[in-house]
Amino acid sequence: MSGSLRRYLDPLRELTLARFREQLRQPEVLFWVFAFPVLLALALGLAFRNRPAETIHVAVESGPGAEALLDDLQATGGFAASVVSPEVAQEELRTGQVALVVVPGDSLVYRFDPTRSDSRLARLATDNALQRAEGREDVRVTRDRLVTQRGARYIDFLIPGLLGLNLMSTGMWGCGYSVVDARRRKLMKRLLASPMRRSQYLLSFISARLILLLPEVVVLLGFAAAVFGVPVRGSVLSLGVVALLGAMCFAGMGLLTASRAQTAEAVSGLMNLVMLPMWVLSGVFFSSSRFPAAMQPFIRALPLTALNDALRGVMIEGASLGALAVPLAICALWGGASFALALRVFRWH
Repeated sequence: MSGSLRRYLDPLRELTLARFREQLRQPEVLFWVFAFPVLLALALGLAFRNRPAETIHVAVESGPGAEALLDDLQATGGFAASVVSPEVAQEELRTGQVALVVVPGDSLVYRFDPTRSDSRLARLATDNALQRAEGREDVRVTRDRLVTQRGARYIDFLIPGLLGLNLMSTGMWGCGYSVVDARRRKLMKRLLASPMRRSQYLLSFISARLILLLPEVVVLLGFAAAVFGVPVRGSVLSLGVVALLGAMCFAGMGLLTASRAQTAEAVSGLMNLVMLPMWVLSGVFFSSSRFPAAMQPFIRALPLTALNDALRGVMIEGASLGALAVPLAICALWGGASFALALRVFRWH
């Protein structure tokens, strides 16, 4: 190792160790890095676990033929139906107690809210049950083949998103807030007298962040695999590379947001301004494809969207790094540009 490289790396190593010890002395850091994502995964995994088909709640308006319709639905199974007055039926539909109201008569009338997916499904299932009860037969024979496998559940979609969200939050808060806290407590003034370079100081925050990366990923994915059976279909090495790139990307963005901020309130506002759109748009809890097509180019360009796509590509689809070149390039571009800009605009005080 050349002397100049050693002179650069020795201060960086000492600064990194100082940053790491500082993190370990803060219990709240360990909670947000390790405990919070596990608790969130547990809560959402239990709330959206695979369950048997839900009962369809239907109200039948009182009148001639209402009892016969009720008997047909109850004989089919899967329905929770009752005969009520038109006023009660309207109120139950308005308040969401039932998904569909059936009005008996020579021709049946289905009253439902087309903007509710459960109402649309209830209309199809109810009509099918009542038509069959009247003797309708299928014109073509069909068979059901039920498939339940890991990788197709909501929890399998959720865990990579939670991992990406945690990498973003810990990267930005762990680096950005620490810089502003040191500036606020006048600690940076003491460093001005040393021969330390600006790049060494900023890189020490990224290096200290990366020390916690491996246990952070292992704890969340180990919990998900043990409790919910979440698979990792791709290479563990590929997953590590994606997580490393994502952590470095958001650490760089955290340093950029803190490069000029003087107070905790200022950096908190800047970080929320950066992170909140990605919380909503980047496919953490639901697919980003739900947003209008006109928004998709902007959403695809967000670093958290790229990171989540890459994590899901490795974990769910078993994709190689080559197949993930585009999202990885987006993460690298955001991280590299953010760190380079942070070096230019950073101020010690």
